[in-house]
Amino acid sequence: MRSKICDLLGIEFPLFAFSHCRDVVAEVSKAGGFGVLGGAGHTAESLDIELNWIDNQVNSAPYGVDVIVPTSMDAKEGGLTPEEVEARIPPEHKAYVERILAENGIATGDLWERGIGRDFGDNLREKGAAQVLDAAFAHPIKFVVNALGVPPPTMMERARAAGIPVGALVGAKEHAIKHAEAGVDVLVVAGTEAGGHCGEVSTLVLVPEVVAAVKPYGDLPVLAAGGIVTGRQMAACMAMGAAGAWTGSVWLTTEEAETTPSVKEKMLAANSRQTVRSRSRTGKYTRQLRSPWTDAWQAEDAPDPLPMPLQSLVSEPALRKIDKLAEGGDPAAKRLATYWVGQGVGLMNASASVRSLVFDFMQDFAEAAERLSGLIE
Repeated sequence: MRSKICDLLGIEFPLFAFSHCRDVVAEVSKAGGFGVLGGAGHTAESLDIELNWIDNQVNSAPYGVDVIVPTSMDAKEGGLTPEEVEARIPPEHKAYVERILAENGIATGDLWERGIGRDFGDNLREKGAAQVLDAAFAHPIKFVVNALGVPPPTMMERARAAGIPVGALVGAKEHAIKHAEAGVDVLVVAGTEAGGHCGEVSTLVLVPEVVAAVKPYGDLPVLAAGGIVTGRQMAACMAMGAAGAWTGSVWLTTEEAETTPSVKEKMLAANSRQTVRSRSRTGKYTRQLRSPWTDAWQAEDAPDPLPMPLQSLVSEPALRKIDKLAEGGDPAAKRLATYWVGQGVGLMNASASVRSLVFDFMQDFAEAAERLSGLIE
């Protein structure tokens, strides 16, 4: 394809697949797309293990890494011990989580046994984030993306020295301008339809808005994200000026995905109205499957979710327990189970292999492009 992003990264088809599953990343890259491993939650050591595996699978096909490197570490949180972090969690939030589980028949006695503060990852601190970057740059990655905020100067400098383009996620026009001013090479423009962290503006509006806003900064490639689960949607976004598509949710129901079977089953049965933007998981708005868990956090008597990253320290122990029980067949846990997914889930009705899904994208894209060209006499 004649897309600038294809030339920049040496790929055949500008379909980007963000996934925490290394199998998905490798299969997309081998099929002609571009796999991007989600590095959030990894230590430097675990990320190195995952990237070694990918290196051995892709036969030199290009792939990338998505990490979280905050522009400025929160001084109030960054140097705290696990005990000090835990002291910042209000008792009412822990009590509310216990109440949600108890009202659904799930025991809470072991919920906090490992200590909340120990879930506060070192990769959100300056030293830990630097070590994660060390691990990423030790591998032949072709693209590095910052998932939260403007990439800090140290990240930009290291990528420049390695000859690796830097991308950043964008949820609003003003964010795009800040990224462009910082020298980011590729913008991943995510509409509110997207799974995970997302803003309020639809992909259909946000993509052309950002494309127009960054024109003064040169030919800056924009990847459209948010609700894109078919090739025709990808073609529509490229007709609006995007250089390619960044996808995530669509890979969650593939045969290779690590998505827990109970959640995968819920996704395959869900329609596009069965997702919700909620702060209940991370403290920032994320789109996820609606469940009694998300409903509970929207109740009138619910405490206001804590700021990121503290809310995760409250929610993740409970959600891990829910997932574990759901896999054991617990019906209440199955109802409570949720995971990040976009509104495109309504079109995700059957599980398929990653490779076949990439080819479906290619064929659907080509047919959509042909339909468009047929409209011009």
